[in-house]
Amino acid sequence: MGFFADFKASLLKGDVLSLATAVVIGGAFGKIVGSAVDDIIMPVVGLLTGGIDFTQKFVTLDGNSYPNLAAAKAAGAAVITYGNLVQAIINFVIISFFVFVVLRAADKAKKKETVVEAAPAGPTQEELLTQIRDLLKK
Repeated sequence: MGFFADFKASLLKGDVLSLATAVVIGGAFGKIVGSAVDDIIMPVVGLLTGGIDFTQKFVTLDGNSYPNLAAAKAAGAAVITYGNLVQAIINFVIISFFVFVVLRAADKAKKKETVVEAAPAGPTQEELLTQIRDLLKK
């Protein structure tokens, strides 16, 4: 087979198609999770924290004081924006929890669909002892 035939064969394998499907669905799911976090959960977190905008928390390295992050950046000051890290950690925890809840619900739904058949019952202890006795007699 030639190079392009090999390439075509690898693209049409089930693994590649499954991966492509997972990427597309993952992108769409990412938008859903992002919207849930930004539009539903973060306003509640903001209410609980008294409206603190963590992205505006910063420390300037030049020792000057600035009213907000935009002013510090406009002045060309070197800043450590620790609030962005705090916000990223909060987002991570919330998104992780959201994904956990969705996966747990999907797992429970999958378990309900799967009907577990009981394993066939083996011989009882008495039946086994009877078989052993019969074999010993022979």
